Parts: sequence; C-alpha cells; structure tokens
Amino acid sequence: MPNRRLRSAWCNAKMSKFAHLSFDVLGYHIHTNRELGMMLRGVKPLARFSEVRGMFPEVVERYLRMFDRHVAEGRFVRRDHIQQMTDRSGRSLDTEFQTILYALPSEVWRIDAMIRLWTNPGEWTEAHERQEGSLLGYEDWQNDIWIPRWAGRIAEARKAARVTT
Repeated sequence: MPNRRLRSAWCNAKMSKFAHLSFDVLGYHIHTNRELGMMLRGVKPLARFSEVRGMFPEVVERYLRMFDRHVAEGRFVRRDHIQQMTDRSGRSLDTEFQTILYALPSEVWRIDAMIRLWTNPGEWTEAHERQEGSLLGYEDWQNDIWIPRWAGRIAEARKAARVTT
C-alpha cells in the first residue's frame, strides 16, 4: 500500500504543472488526448497537432497514424501545413513548423480558418484565443471560462519576463 501512495503522490506532483487544465479547475474536460474519440463521435469538428518538423514524439506519431486510418476510410480530412520559423526580427531560421489538421468532412472549412488564424501576423489576443477554441469545437461557455484564465497566465508570463530582463 505505501508504494501505491508514493506513486500517486509522484503522479500528482508531475501533473501539477497541468492543474490549471483539470476538470476540477475548469468545470469541463479539455480535448487533449481525447480528440480521436470525440471526432469519431462527431462532437469535435477539428483537431490540430503542431511540432517542429520531424520532431513529433513517437507516441504522437502513433496517435496520428490512428487518425490517418480514418482519413483513408473517408471519416476525416487531413491537411499538413508547413511554416518557416523566424526569429523575433522576422529573419528565417533553418527550421520549419509542421501543423497537421484533421477535420470532419462536413467541417473542412475549419482547416483554412485555423491556418489563417495562426498565420495572421501580430500579437495573439483574447479574440484569437476564442476563435481558436471555437474552431476546435469548444462551446462558448467553455471559452468564457478559459479566456480569463488564459489572459491571466499570459499577464503573469509577461510580468515574469520583464523581471528577468
């Protein structure tokens, strides 16, 4: 029994950095790691996975292959979007950012809308965050809960960045 308690404490400590995403905090379940099942049930219209090109962890690649099986069967539409990474001055780097989007066939318009949203220059705002949530299938009441929390975390990060520079 002590080993079980120790393992539970370790898991809780490890997951504490994600506590702000928990059902207990938000009052709803986020879609992360539940995208495939939600899309198969028709309750999530769009899923997005992004990483430096060629750097997706193996566990994510396996998950993507599960999505791809449904693309082959016509249940989902897949689109890959590759974007050149730049530094803060706008100078191109030798790295590309890959985004893989999956949509239900009736919701394929969301792919272009998400790409436009993510490639639109300028600062990411609360309006962008809300639009992204809506495109991914979060309901208005869920965005209403998320946006103030997101804005607070962004403000904290900016404040911390000013202190360290």
